[in-house]
Amino acid sequence: MDTIEVSNLNRQFLFRQFHVGQSKAKVARDAVLKFRPHINITPYHANVKDPEFNVDFFKQFNVVLNGLDNLDARRHVNRLCLAANVPLVESGTTGFLGQVTVHVKGKTECYECQPKPAPKTYPVCTITSTPSKFVHCIVWAKDLLFAKLFGDKNQDNDLNVRSSDAASSSKNVEDVFERRKDEDIDQYGRKIFDHVFGYNIELALSNEETWKNRNRPKPIYSKDVLSDEPAQQNGNLEKKYESDELPVSAMASLGMKNPQDIWSLKENSRIFLEAFRLFFTKREKEIGNLSFDKDDQLAVEFVTAAANIRAASFGIPLQNLFEAKGIAGNIVHAVATTNAVIAGLIVIEAIKVLNNDIKNYRMTYCLEHPARNMLLMPVEPFEPNKSCYVCSETPLSLEINTNRSKLKDLVEKIVKAKLGMNLPLIMCASNLLYEAGDVEDDMVAIYEANLEKALAELPSPVTGGTMLTVEDMQQEFVCNINIKHREEFDEEKEPDGMVLSGWTQPVSAAENKDKSVGNGASTSDALITAVESEKDDEITIVSTLKKRKLPDESDISNSAAESKNQKQLEVIEDEDDLVMLDGDSDSVKKRRLS
Repeated sequence: MDTIEVSNLNRQFLFRQFHVGQSKAKVARDAVLKFRPHINITPYHANVKDPEFNVDFFKQFNVVLNGLDNLDARRHVNRLCLAANVPLVESGTTGFLGQVTVHVKGKTECYECQPKPAPKTYPVCTITSTPSKFVHCIVWAKDLLFAKLFGDKNQDNDLNVRSSDAASSSKNVEDVFERRKDEDIDQYGRKIFDHVFGYNIELALSNEETWKNRNRPKPIYSKDVLSDEPAQQNGNLEKKYESDELPVSAMASLGMKNPQDIWSLKENSRIFLEAFRLFFTKREKEIGNLSFDKDDQLAVEFVTAAANIRAASFGIPLQNLFEAKGIAGNIVHAVATTNAVIAGLIVIEAIKVLNNDIKNYRMTYCLEHPARNMLLMPVEPFEPNKSCYVCSETPLSLEINTNRSKLKDLVEKIVKAKLGMNLPLIMCASNLLYEAGDVEDDMVAIYEANLEKALAELPSPVTGGTMLTVEDMQQEFVCNINIKHREEFDEEKEPDGMVLSGWTQPVSAAENKDKSVGNGASTSDALITAVESEKDDEITIVSTLKKRKLPDESDISNSAAESKNQKQLEVIEDEDDLVMLDGDSDSVKKRRLS
């Protein structure tokens, strides 16, 4: 459902400047037909999770090639391909790194056989009180300050949470963020500036215990950074740089052009106040409904300036707008050559799938730096993970306080957020507790009431030992969740108040060193796969894959031979997390590494 943006133009050859704003799918089709006019392409400018793209839709294809940009959509397509029994060629790039993987139901692991890293989260207290990295300042500026000033006023916001001072400062907080009728925009902006960068810091400093083993931050007030002259100058520059034809930009308004310059504290303060003013004068109708968007120039300028001022207060190095935008938008800047290499590998694997050439399927990893003179690391596909709750239907386990947690918490935090279901149906034994989607009117009220009830108080009580069945009708996906009651949770480490598990945890190398990975032991125990280099007999292993190779005849070995060659194992971990094994390629067997 994406449209073309200027930032897309440097890493592909289908789109041009005049295509900006148009549908990626439709323009891609038109561009390809110019040099391959006789092929048949049907573009869909839509969300792949829309109901029309159901299992029957996927069944019409011989192979599906994924070029998605988020985990949720990838999981969704993976499940539809499994349900439709259609091979999936998955892919992704991030900077100089990339990979192409092949997933065939029952023959190789599915996309979800291995747990994916969860998005990085930070404790609220670190963000609001004790930042130590620039990313902490970005999160504060984007998710707290920007949201507080320009987002939904009804949303809870931790911006002013100060464990011991919240009560005493609450009145002041309410006054500050409400603009008085007689207050002009410059006064209002400076009041916000002084409150968040000055008053709040002084408030934090009053808690001596916090700063015993930390560097004390420095309160920053606008009068100490800016004289009245720059504020007046900003107003004079407005007519020169602002135009209805140009995007609203604080940098343009102040005559600052290079996004790779690191602004001084004074320049950051001017950008902050100018961006603040422009939001309230040029985009006033949007205030109250805004959320941060990495492609919104003014939002990026405001967040960059706010993060830098906070960073200056806490003694953290400042960053330029280009870097700040990357951090705020979770961006690793795309590299055209990586995308070209991965696109080529996708096509190669698709041809193998269409030819049913299973023995030559490869999962290929593109590295940033050569390892044993290789930038592309091919690995044989891996068998399905027997512990996978998606393709092997292994039950999951959920620790939760069944007396306190509501069904709504389970639906939002686990079923939708973690399991990636869109239209879930939840059953306890034969009793239907909840159903989303097209539901009869008389049942809607019942399900709505159930959502607000604690699990143990539901018509069919959910307590320790209960097995829930959760199903997504659109994805044709079912899984079981074993409920374990638990009274207390660590608010910092387990903020959801519940813990979902179901993966087989890898054991350490020490625990596993004597295990055979031949026919005498399960190949699902092997976490790494050796790939022979064409140049010599040394074996190269990608340790970050932590996967299992499909069993074949070459895996047959005896314990004595393996024990003999164990002495030849040498592990070297560099920045690419590559592990090298020296030894005879016929006898060195796979080892499990933690």
